[in-house]
Amino acid sequence: MPPLNLPQELTHDQAGDWLKSLVFAMQQNKERRITADASRLVHFDSSALAVLLACRREALLVGKTFDVAHMPEKLRQLAVVYGVSDLLLNAPSA
Repeated sequence: MPPLNLPQELTHDQAGDWLKSLVFAMQQNKERRITADASRLVHFDSSALAVLLACRREALLVGKTFDVAHMPEKLRQLAVVYGVSDLLLNAPSA
């Protein structure tokens, strides 16, 4: 199954809707490894990290792995600042 594609913008205003959408897509995915593709992310805030962490938690609850591919450098830096880089920075960047 293709990766979960994140949008160009993922801020507080869109976080709830995107989380619901991504969790639904993960539930439909029969693969054991779930990958979120963050290559399109341009405008985001810390809510993007919250969405990714919630997706990771949902995946782990059903015995799947979760990683993020092509994470923008600024989002990587936010992950480090918030102390969650070890949870999300498994996949190589673009």
